[in-house]
Amino acid sequence: MIEAGKYRHVFFDLDETLWDFRRNSMETLRDLLATHEFQKRGIPPEPFIQRYHHHNEQYWTLYRQGTISRQELRTARWTTTLKEFNVHDDEFANHLSEEYLRILPTKKNLFSETIELLQYLKPRYKLHIITNGFEEVQMRKIETSGLASYFTHIITSERAGSQKPRREIFLYAFDITGASVRESIFIGDSLEADITGAKGVGMDHVLFNPERMPHAAEVMLEIHELKELRAYL
Repeated sequence: MIEAGKYRHVFFDLDETLWDFRRNSMETLRDLLATHEFQKRGIPPEPFIQRYHHHNEQYWTLYRQGTISRQELRTARWTTTLKEFNVHDDEFANHLSEEYLRILPTKKNLFSETIELLQYLKPRYKLHIITNGFEEVQMRKIETSGLASYFTHIITSERAGSQKPRREIFLYAFDITGASVRESIFIGDSLEADITGAKGVGMDHVLFNPERMPHAAEVMLEIHELKELRAYL
């Protein structure tokens, strides 16, 4: 049960909780495909983007499981998608990967009410981020989108040496921030990474589910808009 007045530390996920990853990624991919004239190559951009997102999610799952390396994740999602469209060019795939990671963190789209919520919370709590992602990319996202000034600590999986939902990244976050489990709450969009991870350390948690995706998981609180948090914090 969420208990108002209990918390001193509020932890957020970044991608798809505050920073609109899907929208920012779509913009980046469309920029890249236009620059490299995929349409003229006979590759329809929208189907390509759909397949890229499919493979990206699969490779991120493997990366979280420790099955593949960071570099393999970065390149395999491109090589696999390109091969589906009969492009067998590893050098081109590597170039696209580098360009994607350069452009993506320059995008600034946040979920509705993100800044308003953080302005409300900042005087009342210590705010932190725990994110599965590459240090350089995630920090650039946070700086570019205007989020940095609201947070005391940013914990990336690369820095922690562990990824959500593993206990180690949460324990690392408690150590870095000086927070205890009892006085902390976590808000995230992923049942697999965020909610399972928070449950694993006995942490109060909120599922952010803006698309109202059906699920059978037991969660302490589910919200569909970030502004709903103000009624509980």
